Amino acid sequence: MSLEDNRREYDYGNLSRGSLAGDPFAQFTLWMNQAIDAQVQDPTAMSVATVSAEGKPWQRMVLLKGFDARGFVFYTNMGSRKAQEIEANAQVSLHFPWLQLDRQVIVGGRAERLSTDEVMRYFISRPKESQLAAWASKQSSRINSRQALETQFARIKEKFAKGDIPLPDFWGGYRVVPEEIEFWQGGESRLHDRFSYSRNGGDWQIDRLSP
Repeated sequence: MSLEDNRREYDYGNLSRGSLAGDPFAQFTLWMNQAIDAQVQDPTAMSVATVSAEGKPWQRMVLLKGFDARGFVFYTNMGSRKAQEIEANAQVSLHFPWLQLDRQVIVGGRAERLSTDEVMRYFISRPKESQLAAWASKQSSRINSRQALETQFARIKEKFAKGDIPLPDFWGGYRVVPEEIEFWQGGESRLHDRFSYSRNGGDWQIDRLSP
């Protein structure tokens, strides 16, 4: 199978310096809302790339659960591979692939642990089945079969059949505090529009990047 000729033209739109918001979070809010309005599948899905203490990179898809001027928030099992690697090296990268709009956003920054209060507020907002799954799965650990996972889920469901489900002590989350955010808009003839926001003291410096 040859992939050399598997290509298409990017012609959805363009991005200019004059159309950019001065603040990257305002620009991200605009693009996120447009992705939702365009019914992009899983608009909050993002790839989280981490690097181990040995310098080995890895990435996986998670869902963005909130953002503001402080950064981008996601939750995870603190025993997972991503959490263990973040504890060893807090520098991470996020990637939002809004391919339907010929857009992508890349975030580079430092991951900081969320407070227990923040984690608790989100945990109790989750559907009950998702709360149970957090207890049932020892994320990233090896298991013998799907049946073993389902059996553990059934045990947890029985254990917490009555009353509220407590927050697991191994479950938490991170806020990625960005140092750089890039907005990419696909363009005709591969002349894409790329703009990078990078921290410059208390302000954001905006630079156009060559495609």
